[in-house]
Amino acid sequence: MSEPSIHPSWQLSPAYPGRAAWGTASRLRAWQEEALATYRARQARDFLAVATPGAGKTTFALRVASDLLAERVVEQVIVVAPTEHLKVQWAEAAARAGIQLDPGLSGSRKGRSRQFHGTVVTYAGVAVRPFAWEALTVRARTLVIFDEIHHAGDNLSWGEAVAQSFALATRRLGLTGTPFRSDASPIPFVTYAEDPDGTRRSVADYTYGYADALRDHVVRPVVFMAYGGGMRWRTKAGDELAVGLGEPLTKDITAQAWRTALDPKGEWIAAVLASADRRLTEVRRHVPDAGGLVIATDQTQARAYARALTRLTGQPATVVLSDDTGASRRIEEFSASEDRWMVAVRMVSEGVDVPRLAVGVYATAIATPLFFAQAVGRFVRSRRRGELATVFLPTVPILLAHAGALERQRDHVLGRPRHDPDDLWAAEEALVAEANRSRDTAAELDGRFEALESEAVFDHVLFDAQQFGLHAEPQSEDEADYLGLPGLLEPDQVASLLRERQRRQLGRQARRDRRERVPEAVSLHRALETRRKELNTLVSQLARVRGIPHSHVHSGLRREAGGPPLAQATTEQVEARIRLARQWLSAG
Repeated sequence: MSEPSIHPSWQLSPAYPGRAAWGTASRLRAWQEEALATYRARQARDFLAVATPGAGKTTFALRVASDLLAERVVEQVIVVAPTEHLKVQWAEAAARAGIQLDPGLSGSRKGRSRQFHGTVVTYAGVAVRPFAWEALTVRARTLVIFDEIHHAGDNLSWGEAVAQSFALATRRLGLTGTPFRSDASPIPFVTYAEDPDGTRRSVADYTYGYADALRDHVVRPVVFMAYGGGMRWRTKAGDELAVGLGEPLTKDITAQAWRTALDPKGEWIAAVLASADRRLTEVRRHVPDAGGLVIATDQTQARAYARALTRLTGQPATVVLSDDTGASRRIEEFSASEDRWMVAVRMVSEGVDVPRLAVGVYATAIATPLFFAQAVGRFVRSRRRGELATVFLPTVPILLAHAGALERQRDHVLGRPRHDPDDLWAAEEALVAEANRSRDTAAELDGRFEALESEAVFDHVLFDAQQFGLHAEPQSEDEADYLGLPGLLEPDQVASLLRERQRRQLGRQARRDRRERVPEAVSLHRALETRRKELNTLVSQLARVRGIPHSHVHSGLRREAGGPPLAQATTEQVEARIRLARQWLSAG
C-alpha cells in the first residue's frame, strides 16, 4: 500500500482539544512517558492502558500509533470508538499528531483515499460488517486502538464482532477510563488472572488512577453538593406517599422519591438548578469561560430543564440529544463558546471533551457505577492548576457511594460467586446488577405514580470521601457559604475551607437557637417534636460522616449525654444530645 507521510515532530497537546493542562506545555505528561516506556519495553501484541477520564489517553495512544507507523511496525491504524461524535474527535486529534484518519468509512465498500493512514469506526459499525473489517485488517499490518474497550462487552454481538474482525491485527491497544463491568461477559483481547476464589480479574498493563492524576494536577478535584428534601407522590393504587430523599428507604420507594425529585414541574429540580447556576457564577469570577452541564434522564426532561435554565439565566441553554443529527456540531459550538449551560441525555456521558465544563447537575435516574464515573469524568479535565469541579447530586445512597469511591480502582471481574456470605462487596454488587438490568428507569416508573410535590434542602458537601456541612434551606446564608467556594483552589485548600464553612454554619445555628427559644405558650408536644427533628438531622449527618447506622449514633449520644430512649427524653435531655452531636460534627 502507499506510504502516507508522518508529521516529522510530535505536536499534539496533551490536553487536546483544549489548552494544555498546567505544567504540560507541548510535551507528554509524566504518566504518558512512563506508559510509553512500558509499551516499548513489552512489545506485546495486546496492551491495556487504564487512565482516569481527562488524563490524556488519546494523546498516549496517538503517540504509540505515530511511533509504530514511523518504525514501520504497522502500516495502518484503525480506531474503534463508542460514538459517531468520537469518530470525528479522534480524526481531528490524530491530524494534530500528523496522522490522517478517515472518520466516514463506517464499513462502506467505497474505500478511502490513499492519503489516509487509517480510519475510525464505532463498535456498532464493526458489528454491522465484521467481515469487511477483518478483510481490511489483514490487508496490511494494522494497529487497532479500542477507545473505552469495555464497550466490547456491552453487547454479545459487539464483542463477537470485535474478536472476529481484529483477531489477526499486528498490534492492539485497549484504552479505558472505567475498567469495571458488572456482568460476566469477557472483553476481547483483555488478559484475565484467576484469583484464589476462582474469579477472574482483568489485568491492565498500565494504570493511572484518579488519585494519581489529582496528585499530579492532571485532573481537577471534584466537590459533590448533595441535596435532599421532602417528596410526595401518588401511587398507581391512589395512595399518597411522603418521604424525605436520603432517608433509609426500600429500593422501590427510593426510586420513586428520586423520580419525584427529578420531575421538571417540581420545586426540587428548580431549586437545585438555581443553586448550580449561582455556583457557576462564582466559578466564572476566576474562570470566565466556565460552563455547566445538566445530565438528564430522557429527552422530555432535557428540554424542560433547558427551558428552566433559559428563564433563570436569560440565556438559551444548548440541548444535545443523541439521536439528533446536529448533536456533534452543537457540542463543538458550545465547547468553543462562553455560553453558560448545556443539557444532554447521554451524548456527553463518555469520551466527549468539553474542557471548560466546571459545574454539573446529575439529574438522571441512571445509577450504574460505570455511567456515573463517565458522567463525572466530563468535569475533571484540568486546563490550569487549581481549577475546581462541582457536581450537584440528589441525596440517593447509591450515588453517594459512587461519589465516595471516586478514587478507588476497580478491575473487570468475571465469575464472582453470587451471594457469598464472606464477600464484603456482595451487597454492592447486587445493587449494581439491579441497576445494570436492561430497562428504562423512567418508563418503568411512569404510570406507577404521579409526582405531587418536592422541595430541596441542601444536605451536605462530599469531598475526598468526607462530608461537610448541615442541612440548609436553598438561597440561605448557610448554603451560600458552600456555593461561594472560589473556582481556583488546591485540594488541601478545598478541605480546609469546607471545614471552616462547617464551623461557621454550626456557629450560626447555635446563635439562632439562642434567639429562638421555644415560647412557654407552645405546647410541650410541639416543642419536643421540633427538637427531636433537629436531633435526627444531626444524627443523620454523623451517620454519613462516620459510616455507621443511625442507631449507633443515637446510642453513643445517649451513653455520653445520659437519659432514657429518645421517645421518653425530656426537652432538656434532647437539647443536651443536640449540643453533643454538634460538638462531634465540629470536631470532624
